[in-house]
Amino acid sequence: MKHDLRSGAVWLACAGPSTREGFLNSLGEGELLALPYLFEFWAFDHQLPPEGDWKTWVIMGGRGAGKTRAGAEWVRSMVEGAGPLDKGQAARIALVGETIEQVREVMIFGESGILACSPPDRKPAWESTRKRLVWPNGAIAQVFSAHEPEALRGPQFDGAWVDELAKWKKARETWDMLQFGLRLGTHPQVCVTTTPRNVGVLKDILEQESTVVTHAATEANRAYLADSFLEEVRARYAGTRLGRQELDGVLLDEVEGALWTLGALEKTRVKKAPEMDRIVVAVDPPVTGHGASDECGIVVCGVVMRGPVQDWKAYVLDDVTMRAASPANWARVAIAAMETWGADKLVAEVNQGGDLVAEVIRQVDPLVPYKAVRASRGKVARAEPVAALYEQGKVHHVGAFDALEDQMCQMALDGYWGTGSPDRVDALVWALHELVIEPSAKWRRPQMRSL
Repeated sequence: MKHDLRSGAVWLACAGPSTREGFLNSLGEGELLALPYLFEFWAFDHQLPPEGDWKTWVIMGGRGAGKTRAGAEWVRSMVEGAGPLDKGQAARIALVGETIEQVREVMIFGESGILACSPPDRKPAWESTRKRLVWPNGAIAQVFSAHEPEALRGPQFDGAWVDELAKWKKARETWDMLQFGLRLGTHPQVCVTTTPRNVGVLKDILEQESTVVTHAATEANRAYLADSFLEEVRARYAGTRLGRQELDGVLLDEVEGALWTLGALEKTRVKKAPEMDRIVVAVDPPVTGHGASDECGIVVCGVVMRGPVQDWKAYVLDDVTMRAASPANWARVAIAAMETWGADKLVAEVNQGGDLVAEVIRQVDPLVPYKAVRASRGKVARAEPVAALYEQGKVHHVGAFDALEDQMCQMALDGYWGTGSPDRVDALVWALHELVIEPSAKWRRPQMRSL
């Protein structure tokens, strides 16, 4: 009975009890002993190296997605030969982690580390004084810390396993030093296992033509994770940018000099907002009104006005941005949001549409409380005081708004780095100007006159 190794475990899991028992009974003693160590039989697709002539294989996955096991098994596949004493494809491997301790405790001695994955007759010996593993066939894996990039100056390798590169403080220096050491054999390769974070060195690696990538969410490995863990992290982080990064294994792009960052936005998040004193719906209409036009930014914000204006707290309540087939479409959505949230006013930018914006809104609801706003400064200049409110802890997001927050993290001091127009951010900025920035300016003017 022959089965492709890559689909073997899936086939076995889906087969009936009698089929599974028949398959296992058909194996000899040696085959049964070897089966747990045939990783290709049990592995998920994201844990197996892609085909092709690649130099760097990046495994980007969420927490617990099986990245460590994949890295350890790749090292085994590189150093082991057909028999315990036979030479493998590689003989000198670099194991690089953030610290020596993390390499030892996770990559080597961890539950999914090299020693746990190795069969008894091929298990390497750990030489603690020399910080290295030595296999029965003579292959050696040396341990290095990303805190000491210069330690990689001198040694040479024909392969390397790099773990959690995106969290290293000296990632660029360490990666560069490693590249100079990969000079043995005919085709040195590197396996990088990491939770994605928006760091320059990882982005540069991903852009190389010689790099291949596999992705996996935490859910992909749920059979080997505690149900309570999955329930907890889903409840706390599902739908958030942090969840998309840490659970879904998605690389979230943030630019240098961004007015907002993922970490800062996560700190603003609350599950429930208090009762609002005032709510507005802000609209950034597209230049044209058809299916191919930019989206119409529609964001709902509220404010709690307790004490002087400098103590007010604003809350982002909803983002109902949409791509409208006609101007009447976005007007209906905006007015529906007003009714849903009991908003006091509809604020709309009129730089592009002028009086037509008011006409479209009045056609849907002639009595809607409406305020036209016109931009006299650029998008970044308008956004900066709003970003300052976030830095001061005066704005909170009630839940997660992935698309809006993606745009916010693309807004930098030198402009917007995303694709298209930052319609959602523009609507957010107008809402918070109306609720907080403008009242703050009015509060300051009498004080200035009295000086």
